[in-house]
Amino acid sequence: MTDQPKQIVANPSQEALEALARFGDAVQLDERTNFDGLVVDRDQLTDVAQAVRDELGYDYLASATAVDYLDWGDHLEMVYHCYRTTGGDPLVLKSRTPRDVSTLPSVVSVWPGADFQEREAYDLFGIHFTGHPNLKRILMWEGFEGHPMRKDWKETYYEDEHKPFGTRWPEGNVTRAEEHTPFGRNVRYPEGFTLAQAYDVSEEDHYEGLNLGVHIEGGMHTDRLVVNLGPHHPSTHGVFRMVCTLNGETVETLEPVMGYLHRNHEKIGERNTWPMNMPFTDRLDYISSMGNNHGYALAVENLMAKNSIKGFTQPSERAEILRVMMVELTRLISHTWSIGFLLNDLGAFFTPALYAIWERELILDFFEATAGSRMMCNYMRFGGVSKDIPTRLRSQVNLENDIVRDYDTMQFLKQLIYERLPRFLDEFNRLLTQNEIVVTRTQGVGILPADKAIGYSVAGPILRGSGVPYDIRRAQPYSLYPELDFDIPVGRNGDVYDRYLVRLEESRQSLRILQQIYPRLVDTAGMSVFGLDAYNPRMGEGGDSYGRVENPKGELGYYIIGRPGKEFDQNPWRYHVRSPSFINLTALEEMSKGHKVADLVVILGSIDIVLGEVDR
Repeated sequence: MTDQPKQIVANPSQEALEALARFGDAVQLDERTNFDGLVVDRDQLTDVAQAVRDELGYDYLASATAVDYLDWGDHLEMVYHCYRTTGGDPLVLKSRTPRDVSTLPSVVSVWPGADFQEREAYDLFGIHFTGHPNLKRILMWEGFEGHPMRKDWKETYYEDEHKPFGTRWPEGNVTRAEEHTPFGRNVRYPEGFTLAQAYDVSEEDHYEGLNLGVHIEGGMHTDRLVVNLGPHHPSTHGVFRMVCTLNGETVETLEPVMGYLHRNHEKIGERNTWPMNMPFTDRLDYISSMGNNHGYALAVENLMAKNSIKGFTQPSERAEILRVMMVELTRLISHTWSIGFLLNDLGAFFTPALYAIWERELILDFFEATAGSRMMCNYMRFGGVSKDIPTRLRSQVNLENDIVRDYDTMQFLKQLIYERLPRFLDEFNRLLTQNEIVVTRTQGVGILPADKAIGYSVAGPILRGSGVPYDIRRAQPYSLYPELDFDIPVGRNGDVYDRYLVRLEESRQSLRILQQIYPRLVDTAGMSVFGLDAYNPRMGEGGDSYGRVENPKGELGYYIIGRPGKEFDQNPWRYHVRSPSFINLTALEEMSKGHKVADLVVILGSIDIVLGEVDR
């Protein structure tokens, strides 16, 4: 364990602009109101990125996403959030391309973690990245017509650009769009396409480039074999697939295939008003809805502060206490659940998972009593939370020995934080950490060295398991974390066993935080926890904002843009989710090469993905 060193720069954009002076006008400040970062000429993007990494020390690319400025500049823009693993604020790079000929150079050679993110921008926005090693769709299927995140793309049953829809508000005449829209409207096919020409090319695309020396359609007669793990198998933790090239049982190449659960979360988010997205974030990593809420709240609160929203104040001390308490309880749920199912992947079917689930149920009892829901909590609000904790945890439905459940909330929390959870973690550690099967199957498996972990932009326990002490709660502190005492666990070897140990120790650190929070919860009783009075803020001047939190699976970030003007200020112009489950999969092949088929399930389990967050 180690504390995160900090390297704080007052103005990263200005510092970088001076250091990159040799690029002249190819690097300029983004001078739009409430926008941050540097705008880089696309012809110089790769060279600038190289200098930013090697000379300025921004070795970690956290997020790369596209924005469509249709009728507002009429260009496409890639936005890169770059960080130093020593800590501090980001340097934001932006590069623009015309919408009709959308081409940018790839930065995968500088930051390999841009791989899947550039493919996502190509898939959803149609930006072609020259030099990308494997540019093809990643969430949609090959042959899909159009790029659904562009502003001029309309989905099936499209009704209106923004909510509230005119048919539903303020008159209240609620109807279903499907009742008035003929089937098939807005479904787009390639020009001249007929059903007689239908031919599925999606599978061929995954097998191209494997150098098998055979024609796929005619069968594969080779010593090497292509094997699909998933998507219809519980070992892949959802509708996820791995296309593997095997030599015997040894993995030579592996390609993750995803998108089976894709629902265009971000397009829906741009239709919604600002507060409508809060319950929508619950559906990402559905094990960690409280943390999902927190990241989005921070992003919007930052943009509200930039816009000087009338009546907006930062959350009260008690609201911050409640936020931290909820997200640390969530971390305990997620990590212990992850460990339980890792043992599932090792063959210990369900017994360790059930141990974790028992304690999880107690925490979910508290979530349900406070937020009204066990999983989709929708608890946080801009400037606070939706409600304070109840005086008692009471339920007429859940009986214990035919007795109505009725507990004093503070007593319940005290027993949970100081007695039950510490005892449970000690037992979990005693049963698992030196277990012969756990040690044999995880040590030396799925190794990811520190330099590659940083390069691939992995986050959370995977990054720290590789020995990199990077935790956003220390590197770029938010909420109450600067006031709290906790350590950052790190691994030594970067293998599955180290990731297990990091999650177990982080659970202990969460308990340490909760035990510091509990007395403050007692002291602030009666303090307001509510935020802005207005239900729906309006971002009159617009701007951009990136809110990030250290979620259980790693960095969860929200990049949002508000467009000025009364017809736009109720809704995000851009709503992007930096998903740790998605980006962490970039390193899956690197961790899997040279291992056996049986190890793949264990390596994937150590990444701890949730497909709602992968596919969005």
